[in-house]
Amino acid sequence: MQYNNRLNRNLKKIESLPSFLRNFARNKTIGNVVPFIGTAGLDFEKMTCEEVIVNIPNKKKVQNHIAQVHAAASVLLAETASGMVLGMNIPDDKLPLMKNLGAKFIKRSTGAQKAIATLTPEQIKLIRETEKGDVNIAVQLVDSTGEEVVVTEMIWAWIPKKK
Repeated sequence: MQYNNRLNRNLKKIESLPSFLRNFARNKTIGNVVPFIGTAGLDFEKMTCEEVIVNIPNKKKVQNHIAQVHAAASVLLAETASGMVLGMNIPDDKLPLMKNLGAKFIKRSTGAQKAIATLTPEQIKLIRETEKGDVNIAVQLVDSTGEEVVVTEMIWAWIPKKK
């Protein structure tokens, strides 16, 4: 269910690169647009209109005092995955805005973390066809063992861009 918007057009250009360069180029391009993403070292594993998967390694620069991925980095991971799946579907004349963000830490994490953000076909239709609105984007946040470690609520809104 590909969509013709700015984000998808830019990602399509990256697909023309040799396979060994694509992941690096995608991460670098997104990190240049949103510098904090690059600083944290997020890795975009998958980006489609239905699902975005983003990883964060358990490296020193994102660790807390007990050598786990810091709580703020976990929230960044979930916020980024949900924002990107919205971005894959939002028309170019709309502005995405975080409306509500919540996180409940349910288990101590082990190793790296992965956020999997998904949209239903009904949510995609709403985002693409509604002038302004909001949507609660499902995000599963798991650690390197595959266990869910954070339950999130990511409600994104969109409004028309000012001319």
